[in-house]
Amino acid sequence: MAIQRLRVADCAILTKTGIQSQQLIWSNNSPDAQVTITLVTMVPGAVSKRHAHAHAEQIWIVEQGEGLLLLADDRSESIHPGDIIRTPAGEVHGVENTGLGPLIYLAVTTPPQNFAKAYDPPADDLRHMTTLARP
Repeated sequence: MAIQRLRVADCAILTKTGIQSQQLIWSNNSPDAQVTITLVTMVPGAVSKRHAHAHAEQIWIVEQGEGLLLLADDRSESIHPGDIIRTPAGEVHGVENTGLGPLIYLAVTTPPQNFAKAYDPPADDLRHMTTLARP
């Protein structure tokens, strides 16, 4: 196993309404990685509905914006830049951007997950993945 060097500008971006998920490390560019690392950007008002990952832990590091961490039983908590959210496998979670600007957070998931199924169009059509052009 060799050291791998990637460029953020070359990483695939998955999209769905109001949410952009840049796949920094995932199965398509790092098949032997032990984590998935995703940079998520949500426009104001965007919601990632409550869900759970049965076998994967997820950690979010909030970089910018304001939002609500959506929990089980219709509970929620405010999140802000600098917050680190650790969600064990099987725990219900989601997020809503309640701010006036983008909500940006880094998500680290282990074991690695391919999140293409959660984005549009359906996962069996991966042509929706785009790559950012280098400046």
